[in-house]
Amino acid sequence: MQNKQLEDYYKKINESSVYDVAIETPLLPMQNLSLVCNNEVLIKREDLQPIFSFKLRGAYNKISQLTKDELKSGIIASSAGNHAQGVAYSAKKLGIKATIVMPNTTPPIKVKSVISYGAKTVLFGDMYDDAYMHAQELAKKEGLTFIHPYDDEAVIAGQGTVGLELLKQAPDMDIIFVPVGGGGLLAGILAAIKYKNPKIKVVGVEPENAACLFAALNAKERVILKQVGIFADGVAVKQIGELPFKVIKEFIDDVVLVSTDEICAAIKDIFENSRTIAEPAGALSLAGLKKYADEQSLNDKKLVCINSGANINFDRLRHIAERADVGEQKEAIYSITIPEEKGGFLKFCTFIKKRSITEFNYRYCDDSMAHLFVGIGLDNGIDDKLAFERNLDEQGYDYTDLTDNELAKLHIRHMIGGKPKVLTDEKVYRFQFPERPGALMEFLKTMGDRWNISMFHYRNHGSAYGRVFVGIQLPIGETTEFSEFLEKLNYSYFDESKNQAYLQFL
Repeated sequence: MQNKQLEDYYKKINESSVYDVAIETPLLPMQNLSLVCNNEVLIKREDLQPIFSFKLRGAYNKISQLTKDELKSGIIASSAGNHAQGVAYSAKKLGIKATIVMPNTTPPIKVKSVISYGAKTVLFGDMYDDAYMHAQELAKKEGLTFIHPYDDEAVIAGQGTVGLELLKQAPDMDIIFVPVGGGGLLAGILAAIKYKNPKIKVVGVEPENAACLFAALNAKERVILKQVGIFADGVAVKQIGELPFKVIKEFIDDVVLVSTDEICAAIKDIFENSRTIAEPAGALSLAGLKKYADEQSLNDKKLVCINSGANINFDRLRHIAERADVGEQKEAIYSITIPEEKGGFLKFCTFIKKRSITEFNYRYCDDSMAHLFVGIGLDNGIDDKLAFERNLDEQGYDYTDLTDNELAKLHIRHMIGGKPKVLTDEKVYRFQFPERPGALMEFLKTMGDRWNISMFHYRNHGSAYGRVFVGIQLPIGETTEFSEFLEKLNYSYFDESKNQAYLQFL
């Protein structure tokens, strides 16, 4: 039965018509990274497709197989990114009407791109799920054919042509690393690779905070994640696709999870090796390749990753650059406590004078101590980090490692301020809410005047979501009421009241 499933998909992949619009993308060596990893690293350049993403393959393959009546009536899709552009581009090529429903939070660069291909755009809701439901309603009301981004056999087959090209370009490859969102690309590549050469390993890569496939494999059934991370928006999917999962659960070799910082480091690697800027989902598989090769101590293997897309807002690069050094273990971040005494600050500066400093914030705490927020450059990764910590221990400095502290990296490092003396009922929360014009004011209005805001920090990272850090005074007896309010608010939130970065600096 398993072989029959692969055979059926392989036949559909071979019969797909993607090359009416798509190109056979090159598989290029990453020479610098190969030397560092001690493996041959190759990258499949799907960012070179006409829409700068592999999504064109599946979208066109599906649309080209519709009946004449379906084509005449028109098509509809819901997407905040690359699938939208693939559907719009395909519709223009075939001369048919297309409607794309996109969340209000969709970056303008993607909306403009869809419009440029002649598709009608409808902005609805704040999240993909809102747009998806509205698209379903419009499809029924107007008699349009819905084009799913991954849960469709024709879409999976179209994406599977990436696997066929890899078999031709690197038949002796050892492992392929594939980014995972809904699973269409992974299922298609698995079908092509495992049917022709089951010895080649296929590893899926997911963000740690959007690991719907990993959760499904552990549960042995598809599960719905309560919330997903928003950084790699192209793979921010709460549930793996039904059809892709049928293939994946039978044939996947492994899954690796990576952090936001590791994705940022991979974006930097791609730029340094090819002078190309990948979107976060586009660099996901390279981040997985690096982590897997390190954890498994791989040597002299031929490893393939896929740059799945390059549709990124320029504004996001600032945030990516901030996080890349941490991701490739070239920076560590600490809170360090020094005595508040004459010469104490100078003594510490003398202690670190030979080290590369990436950030340094000083704040008086009280008459006995002061806290420093310090970024340290690392030439030799974890070895340098451990050596620095040994030196701190030898000098008797108390310190807290904040390198993996999300609050510290998103907010604290930009707002070192100090502690109010009279504020005993403060709770602090980190929120993520859909980003659009007026969104910040709407967030504040939603909070209303029921509780006093004691601290506020907001940064726009050029993505579909805004990030806010809020201090709120909660009198005794009102915590239950506030908890109920948070659930009704329907924004992702994190209680940071016990976070060491907050406790020490704010």
